[in-house]
Amino acid sequence: MARGKKIYEGKAKTLYEGPEPGTIIQYFKDDATAFNGEKHASIAGKGVLNNRISAHLMTQLESIGVPTHFMKQVNMREQLVRKVEIIPIELVMRNIAAGSLCKRLGVKEGTVLSRPLVEYYYKDDSLGDPLVGEDHCMVMGWADPYELEEMVNMAWRINDYLNGLFAGIGLRLVDFKLEFGRVWDEDGNLYVLLADEICPDTCRLWDTKTGEKMDKDRFRFDLGDLVEGYQYVAEKLGLIPESGIMQDGSVDEKLAEKLSNIENELASARKLRSINKAKPRKA
Repeated sequence: MARGKKIYEGKAKTLYEGPEPGTIIQYFKDDATAFNGEKHASIAGKGVLNNRISAHLMTQLESIGVPTHFMKQVNMREQLVRKVEIIPIELVMRNIAAGSLCKRLGVKEGTVLSRPLVEYYYKDDSLGDPLVGEDHCMVMGWADPYELEEMVNMAWRINDYLNGLFAGIGLRLVDFKLEFGRVWDEDGNLYVLLADEICPDTCRLWDTKTGEKMDKDRFRFDLGDLVEGYQYVAEKLGLIPESGIMQDGSVDEKLAEKLSNIENELASARKLRSINKAKPRKA
């Protein structure tokens, strides 16, 4: 599938113009970063695994009624997604205390929270993605009340579904990050879609029996081979063979290409429509 000019390059993905108006090609890089870019490495196979896992999870979520930007997996490193206007807020759903929550509040890692906790972070690398509240989001014009309500409702639904999915394969969903985007239909109606990716880069996943971390914390804190953990997640989800996709430290490209066949039929059935660039009404 032909891709156009590069329009954005982030820490883990590069975005290109898609083959049709209103589409984007999302390329998954092998780069791994931590601590706001202070730690960086290129890890063979990471992008392939994240692409595969995210494509699967996005498709599963859309099947239960969560609208996503995902359309199809193009090849082992690329996805075709709907173009959206990203809402500059990262929503983090926490089930178990870990990461920055423990550092900020002195909570012991592994503490099961009395109920899932929703946090908002303003997307700005230069500021370190600071923690913000709902009022910040509305007063600063990052999102209006309708959009925040949609985002939180979807986050709760996603959390319920993913908790069950991962529990069924022996993993605990500790916390995860979500990003959302806006689209408008030809009548000017606003829709909020789940965007970005869902994979071990954006979720904390612990083995139920051993407590071993199968997510990016392996890289952050030198806890073990990153790709080994990601392959474990993909294999448990039934997305790759038990033998993995790595051969002598490199991706088995023939095998990886054979696995590149995830397509969201619900998204594919939707007709691409022109996007009205009018801004949503603020409260």
